[in-house]
Amino acid sequence: MKLIDKTVAAFTEELASPAPVPGGGGASALAAAIGVSLGDMVGELTVGKKKYADVEEEIQSLMARAQALRIRFLELVDADAAAFAPLAKAYGIPKEDPNRAQIMEEALKTACSVPMDIMRACAEAIDIIEEFAAKGSRLAVSDAGCGAILCKAAMQAAALNVFINTKSMKDLSCKAALEEEADALLTKYTDLGDTIYESVANSLRS
Repeated sequence: MKLIDKTVAAFTEELASPAPVPGGGGASALAAAIGVSLGDMVGELTVGKKKYADVEEEIQSLMARAQALRIRFLELVDADAAAFAPLAKAYGIPKEDPNRAQIMEEALKTACSVPMDIMRACAEAIDIIEEFAAKGSRLAVSDAGCGAILCKAAMQAAALNVFINTKSMKDLSCKAALEEEADALLTKYTDLGDTIYESVANSLRS
């Protein structure tokens, strides 16, 4: 049974268990799916309203992107579990096994791949939500703010799942490339997520 097909109660119970998956990567993907869904909700509450007729076509385009991303994030929940499996197995290889180091290195790279994909998708989600917050229905602007901050947190959480694996890598060029990309995404999108949140919060309290 896929993780995303479990009930919320069952998923969180398994998340809280000693089982290796789901873990932080899957949880971050799920949080991002919720975040981008909130952005899409803003779109749903905007289209068809005369007040927003001039941006309707753009909102519909944003909604299509948000819907595709929601599906992508849900796929990444289970993809993260699959990507972690080789690493979990590698840790069980006896240290005297001459092949252990190579197997471990490849498993670390595989384990990094999905959290990096989650970070990249979170960047797109935050970009989309910025537009929903600026152009969508004012009645739902709080949902855009919620979505932005959830996707920002999901990106930060995914980054930790990259860094815990790059820390053990022996391939320093691969380690540096992954960390450089992750840092660049964090620098840009944690700031943007905070900016969207603050803009929404200020508009609600003014």
